[in-house]
Amino acid sequence: MLSWHSNREDQKSPDLIHLDLDAETTFQKIDNFGASDAWSVQFVGKNWPLEKREQIADLLFSTQNDQDGNPKGIGLSLWRFNLGAGSAEQGKSSGIRDEWRRAESFLTQEGTYDWSKQSGQVWFAKAAKERGVEQLLVFSNSPPVQFTRNGKAYTSDKAQSNLDPTKNKAFAKYLADVTEGFSKIGLDINYISPINEPQWDWADGGQEGTPFWNDQIKDLVVALDHELQRRNLNTTYIDIPETAQINYLFENGNKSGRANVIQTFFNTNSKNYLGHLARVNHAVSAHSYFTTSPFSRLVDQRKQLNSAIDEISDLHFWMSEYCILGDNAGEIEGNGRDLGMTAALYMAKVINTDLVVANASAWHWWTAISAYDYKDGLVYIDKNKNDGTVYESKMLWTLGNYSRFIRPGYTRIHLQELEASTPDEKFLYSAFRSPEKDKIVLVFINDTEKSKAVALSKYSESYKASSYITSEEHNLELKELTTNNGFEIPEKAVVTVILETKS
Repeated sequence: MLSWHSNREDQKSPDLIHLDLDAETTFQKIDNFGASDAWSVQFVGKNWPLEKREQIADLLFSTQNDQDGNPKGIGLSLWRFNLGAGSAEQGKSSGIRDEWRRAESFLTQEGTYDWSKQSGQVWFAKAAKERGVEQLLVFSNSPPVQFTRNGKAYTSDKAQSNLDPTKNKAFAKYLADVTEGFSKIGLDINYISPINEPQWDWADGGQEGTPFWNDQIKDLVVALDHELQRRNLNTTYIDIPETAQINYLFENGNKSGRANVIQTFFNTNSKNYLGHLARVNHAVSAHSYFTTSPFSRLVDQRKQLNSAIDEISDLHFWMSEYCILGDNAGEIEGNGRDLGMTAALYMAKVINTDLVVANASAWHWWTAISAYDYKDGLVYIDKNKNDGTVYESKMLWTLGNYSRFIRPGYTRIHLQELEASTPDEKFLYSAFRSPEKDKIVLVFINDTEKSKAVALSKYSESYKASSYITSEEHNLELKELTTNNGFEIPEKAVVTVILETKS
């Protein structure tokens, strides 16, 4: 008989689930969990009161606990820096309607560099580093406007890339210059992502962006690899290319010449093979948009992706951008902020499936700070350039159920229900082991109206257990959920359980 550590007198009798935990059966190694600084950080980091900037930085980056043992923040392990193309300097003439979606550039019209630009973003990148975030990625939505065909940060012709073909090497040199320039201001760039969602047309002036074709991507990456090697920038890797949807990694779909990334860039027989280049990260990056509903499609797309990745030796997958877009087969709308658990539980379902089915070794949320009425933020703010209110979301803390405890170098291990052949989309779970093999991290997602009693094989008193819950009442809060041979997972909650070997 299980004994429950719960003070609720009206506790319903929970369902009992038997899970098999096998730390010797291993899968992918985790590289990082991250989020990006687009678009609000340019104003928040530059203009908002220092106290509020520090508050937000703690929420995103801190790995410290308060006096009660509760995490102060979600401890992201990678920060994504939006490397602007210069549309902000152009102002209204940029053609980008929303000034919050324009961005400054370090490159001046005279061809020199002004390292005082993007100061709000630099502030947050340094705040991340100060709080222990070891990995920094810079991503480019568009080449600097000086290198584009139309002198703007989005294309006028959706049938071709906006990068002026005569500026290919200049763009590569610019990215290397930024890498060196960042080191002079105290920031080390670990990854450069020069191309974002090349399958989209980026011709509507909604934000900076440009399409790319695979042969153009190859030419740019070869030039950038050469530039990084020439300068001995040997700790910086190229992340290619961030496809708009995960299916573009393993099929052309309706984007012939712009997709089928795995075979195009990592099959040795491909004319566009890039896997041999020294500075290319041996990974493919893609965004989980438009492939998450219904649950059967969420799983099937990731099974196909994992099969395609398995065809290439030592290749791994980064899920490098996601937020809740569209209507998701009627399951959840992207429009409208949701600071509560409905959006957070949906987000958790996507994270779990990307990790468990697609074997993602990295998982990145889209925008860390949002000023919009949309399900795209971790922290929300008023759309005010100088000050406003900071709003925490349950999506922030739910991502923290993963990012705060599953650190770079952890390895996913076997965790499976003994009596189930197919996953239950309302109750999902995953398990990870520390490099030292002295700690196991379990994450449970209970999207039902009833508690779940988890009986865990190979669990005994030889482990010291602690658990952290995110629910409508709790924000990644330390809470006793241990039973005599397992754990209680409350309804509508995401729970992280830490098992540490007793010394």
